[in-house]
Amino acid sequence: MSSNTADLSTLQRGEFLSAGAVALAVTAFGGGSSLLPDEKAPGAVRPRQESDVVALTFDVFGTVVDWRTSIIREGRMLSQAKGLEVDWERFADGWRSGYGPAMNQVRTGELPWMKIDDLHRRILDDLLVEFDISGLSEAEIDNLNRVWHRLIPWPDTVLGLGRLKSKFVLSTLSNGNVSLLTNMAKNAGLPWDCVLSAELSGHYKPDAEVYEKAADLLSLPPHRIMMVAAHKGDLRAAQRVGFKAAWVPRPLEYGPSRTIDTTPDPEFDYSATDFIDLAAQL
Repeated sequence: MSSNTADLSTLQRGEFLSAGAVALAVTAFGGGSSLLPDEKAPGAVRPRQESDVVALTFDVFGTVVDWRTSIIREGRMLSQAKGLEVDWERFADGWRSGYGPAMNQVRTGELPWMKIDDLHRRILDDLLVEFDISGLSEAEIDNLNRVWHRLIPWPDTVLGLGRLKSKFVLSTLSNGNVSLLTNMAKNAGLPWDCVLSAELSGHYKPDAEVYEKAADLLSLPPHRIMMVAAHKGDLRAAQRVGFKAAWVPRPLEYGPSRTIDTTPDPEFDYSATDFIDLAAQL
């Protein structure tokens, strides 16, 4: 047996598959002879066309992970540990509702540019006063603020992303800062090929610069990228830059008592019930 054959025979299956995935991604980005399934002939393949989407960028908060359930769960754990009486459902909703106004303060120049971690902390400090939460050390407050790094995925997320990863390059495109998104991926087992953040553009979504920067960093024209989100405003902003759009509504993002519009928009390229359904459609 040759040394090359011996080396291949000792290569772990996971390493071999990972190497193959990297090779496919390189081929896709290089515009070479990467192949896609041919819908007209089951089992056959066709050359990748210049109009084909090769990368999917994902909104994260609400689309990929269930922020509300995560915050409520960790808040209740904190209550048990510290003897606190807090309406954590209302607390979670208040934390999230402060997100948009805080970003607008940066946009208007009222606040300097800040990472989302820092904006989350400003909102949290106000909530601690509003909910009369005291007795927490600085380390405990910082750990509570970092709950956004530990958000749990929706039940279909990891399996669906795994299926999509076999064909597309997968990336985050979130207002969350890079370190937050990286820690979240590590904690939740999210199989991203890369982590892109609005932070890299110095803007927040839905500013056009966020999507334009993502296309530049991926070295792809916008029409070869598809934005995946549960929020129609995010998708429409991406479409204005030239991205394709896939809508995956999350009816329980704001809890069971709040009704969310799940009516498909014909202007979007795809509408799916979850990531597994999106993978089947693609």
